Amino acid sequence: MKRKSVDRLGSLQREVMETVWDAGEASVHSVIERLSRDKKPAYTTILTVMQNLENAGWLTHRQDGRSYIYRPAVSRQELEWSSIRRSVRSLFKGDVRAFMQHLIQQEALSDDDLAALRRMIDRRRKEQNHD
Repeated sequence: MKRKSVDRLGSLQREVMETVWDAGEASVHSVIERLSRDKKPAYTTILTVMQNLENAGWLTHRQDGRSYIYRPAVSRQELEWSSIRRSVRSLFKGDVRAFMQHLIQQEALSDDDLAALRRMIDRRRKEQNHD
């Protein structure tokens, strides 16, 4: 089953994923404990969310006694890159330069931000010249 975009996850699903990413792996009980809500959801609610996330390819599990320990099937970084690639394809017709120009022109970048971008570009150029 193809994973849906993280942007399409419900707020509770997203919060559960964030919790599991932060913990590295987690049981249903530990997710409930870590949720930053005044009113904690019921065990069965979180169990269902985690099972649905597993069925959708977001989580995997291993058994530890009678409990399941869930871990991410995809890292945050993989997800971020996937979302960026999808955005570049859909919003900028795959034109990375147009995407970068838009970011530079539309975002309030400090001198430090611009200097850091320059260093990244210079480092990338050096890497490409050595390949």
